[in-house]
Amino acid sequence: MGLTSNTVLALAIVAGVLLFAATVWFWPKLSGRTWRALVGRIGLLLVTQLALFSAVGLAANKSFLFYGSWADLFGQETSMGKVVDHSMSSTDIKVVDKQKLDVPGGGKPQVGGQILKIAITGQKSKITSPGYVWLPPEYFQPQHKDKNFPAAVVLTGYPGTAENLIKGLNYPMTAFKQAKAGKMKPMILVMLRPTVAPPRDTECVDIPDGPQTETFFGQDLPKAIQSTFRVGDKPQNMGFIGNSTGGYCALKIATHYPQTFGAAAGLSAYYEAPDDPTTGNLFHGDEILKKRADVLHSVANKKPSGTSFLVTSSQKGEPNLGDTKKFIKKVKGSDRVSSIILDSGGHNFNTWRREIAPMLVWMSGRIQA
Repeated sequence: MGLTSNTVLALAIVAGVLLFAATVWFWPKLSGRTWRALVGRIGLLLVTQLALFSAVGLAANKSFLFYGSWADLFGQETSMGKVVDHSMSSTDIKVVDKQKLDVPGGGKPQVGGQILKIAITGQKSKITSPGYVWLPPEYFQPQHKDKNFPAAVVLTGYPGTAENLIKGLNYPMTAFKQAKAGKMKPMILVMLRPTVAPPRDTECVDIPDGPQTETFFGQDLPKAIQSTFRVGDKPQNMGFIGNSTGGYCALKIATHYPQTFGAAAGLSAYYEAPDDPTTGNLFHGDEILKKRADVLHSVANKKPSGTSFLVTSSQKGEPNLGDTKKFIKKVKGSDRVSSIILDSGGHNFNTWRREIAPMLVWMSGRIQA
């Protein structure tokens, strides 16, 4: 029974309910002033609260995937990863592992596609970041062996992990199902976290005398993808997707690099880099750099080039609704903007799961092989 399994979560909930009922039932019998009664009351309260907190913690971990296993939770997962070079590795991207999709026949890449665990090194930024690549089944099928595929970079939020995009937000499985149903074209997904210099939140900014994160995502990563996989080098060949911090990065990078990314989707994105202990001093007093990191300012001053944007929010429950409406108004000329505005939602995985399927269909209609 794994840490993220439904069985463990169900057992924790049942234990919490039973212990709560036991506390109510036995409380009158433990109302005396003897030391046994006192210890009994303390014991019941402690185990009941422990069970309830465990259930809440397990539910939160299942949703956000802070820890993937019991060994990870207790710090026992210390073995170093192994580097295994495969035929599709390049000087920029190294494949370190392969995973199958959990579908019938998924062990065969031409049936279930393949998830590659990778390490990406930026030639200009000198940043190395882990991630995953989803290659659809068609990528391995003989009739498509000489064909290019559209690709989209997908970023999670801060301080999430790239694994969240696979297990928590189900990107590969959603893309597989949507393509199989004929709702979208097969698409390569390159999944990373925006945190390339952990634990610092660099907000996809080229920090003076610090990590050159914008250069990594805007220049190094696209070139690495194009040199390793069958992906074209035109804007219409590549998109950028993200949620929360990743959504902010997606909109900003696509605005700054329209010659590279033809479409961008920001799920629950915000539009200005925060200034807090996790970011540190991002701009070092450089007002030009600070304005460049302001998405509303950048899109208002962007030269129209046919870039497509998708933004999401909720009428109730999300703080970005006002800025999202401002962003929509600032897109002009040949650039296009679409939106998903839910009646109610939140800044969480449940909201993004409701948006990912239609967003991927939208993205498929904006980028091509």
